[in-house]
Amino acid sequence: MTDRITFLGGVGTVTGSKYLVETEGKRILVDCGLFQGFKQLRLRNWKPLPVDPAEIDIVLLTHAHIDHSGYIPLLVRNGFKGAIHCTEPTKALCEILLPDSGHLQEREADYANRKGFSRHHPALPLYTQANAEKCLKQFRTHDFSEAIPLFDGVHVTFKGAGHILGAASIILKTPHNTIIFSGDLGRYNSPIMHDPAVVRDADYLLLESTYGDETHPGINPEEALEAILNRTLGRGGTVVIPSFAVGRAQSLLFHISRLQASQRIPLVPVYLDSPMAIDATELFVRFAEAHKLSQAEARAACGVADYVHNGDESRKLDNDDTPKIIISASGMATGGRVLHHLKAYAPDPRNTILFAGYQAGGTRGAAMLAGATRIKIHGAYHAVRAEVQNLHMLSAHADADELMRWAGNFTQAPRETFLVHGEPAASDALRLRIAEELGWQVTVPEHGETRAL
Repeated sequence: MTDRITFLGGVGTVTGSKYLVETEGKRILVDCGLFQGFKQLRLRNWKPLPVDPAEIDIVLLTHAHIDHSGYIPLLVRNGFKGAIHCTEPTKALCEILLPDSGHLQEREADYANRKGFSRHHPALPLYTQANAEKCLKQFRTHDFSEAIPLFDGVHVTFKGAGHILGAASIILKTPHNTIIFSGDLGRYNSPIMHDPAVVRDADYLLLESTYGDETHPGINPEEALEAILNRTLGRGGTVVIPSFAVGRAQSLLFHISRLQASQRIPLVPVYLDSPMAIDATELFVRFAEAHKLSQAEARAACGVADYVHNGDESRKLDNDDTPKIIISASGMATGGRVLHHLKAYAPDPRNTILFAGYQAGGTRGAAMLAGATRIKIHGAYHAVRAEVQNLHMLSAHADADELMRWAGNFTQAPRETFLVHGEPAASDALRLRIAEELGWQVTVPEHGETRAL
């Protein structure tokens, strides 16, 4: 009997990560993410999986980001009854992210129904907040480097990936193979997160390729942020930062706090306008051992912002003409409170819309960075006259050189390496580089493809 793997998501795109491993008569799903971005990808969220969720035995979760965890409430609602294994910070973040995802979907469906701009009558959420809260009962947490038995002859180990709090690479050992899932790998020499842990041996490797065709600019992020903030604030504008609530928001607060403390930028108000980011920021302080900052340093960095807890406070920001900094989710401007801020601030050339990381194809963030002069929000088009920038160097993803550095730790070549979690150009560029520089057998799998291992 051999193992089999089916690529149910996270191939040809950076979203929807789902990898089904079949071994010893059991089915293990590694990651369970939502598709995001282009409509044809988002429609996959509504299609049944090719495997009955009730026939999946276990879920292994690399980290909490929605493109890796956001399908879990639907999986459970549709019959999955097994355990969901992850690290403790990942569970704590999912306790925030998944109910928030359900709440946002309910709210957006309700808004679409009230405003009448949906083609579906009525518009329905993919899943609800209650669905998300129910699935959390099935989570089981583990420490890094702990060998966890799953079935006879099958066990898993989580190794630090350095991407966000709790992020892990997964080492899955079966009677036949050692299969490594890199998960999302973080940066080396980050001022906040630890380096990705060294992994040395695998029969098969699934390696992310988000930035497989790029290297991050060798620019100090604080210097880049300083220039943009001073330029915008100097002309009387507001800086709106669509930010990922987990990881990126806390990194931004860290850099802004240092810039204000050293008087390199004006002491304008800073607002963190995302309930999810606020909760994640509190976890950033709680799990100080999971990053490089002490608890006191983390608390000081997060204290630079005023927390915006409710919708009324958020709406007031859009009627305030004074210069300020607003950090709000979502990071690719696909939903959340930031959409209302974009409607208010994007039409004014004094302002800046500042993205802080990867923008998947089909998102408003990608469109704005490509030069879109108007964007569609809530069924209507809004002008984009504000300055639009992106701080690529703040990405929590390893770039091409860092991916090669991580792969270079292997003592020998895996039998085969599958490049996942990347747009086609990025995955193919990394495929060619690994093949030429390391001499490995490398494949970019197709969506839905099944391989015997």
